[in-house]
Amino acid sequence: MKIIQNKFLRRKKRVRSKINGSADRPRLSIFRSNKSVSVQAIDDVNGVTILQVGQKDLGKIDSLGLTGLQIPREIGKRVAEGLLSKKIKAAVFDKSGYKYHGKVKAVAEGARKAGLII
Repeated sequence: MKIIQNKFLRRKKRVRSKINGSADRPRLSIFRSNKSVSVQAIDDVNGVTILQVGQKDLGKIDSLGLTGLQIPREIGKRVAEGLLSKKIKAAVFDKSGYKYHGKVKAVAEGARKAGLII
């Protein structure tokens, strides 16, 4: 277990060293757990979170009829809509230490389909 954590932390540090967000182009930081996904739009220059959307913000998922990877896509879509309403058209995608597949990829695809440039 410790080896897996070390690989995750090394990957997270490597990704994070190359990415910085600003007010014009915030960093979309993703957090993924076994049960949910959340995304923050962060301005690293001022140290401010511009927007945060998580699975709890979607409300009752059963009423939306979302299953599987549709949930992270919807989260990505809502993040993009929120940033576009604040007149922010582009962002930098910070996948943290996660590999770019599954839920992480679905969030990015949902944001791109909603019109955000990543």
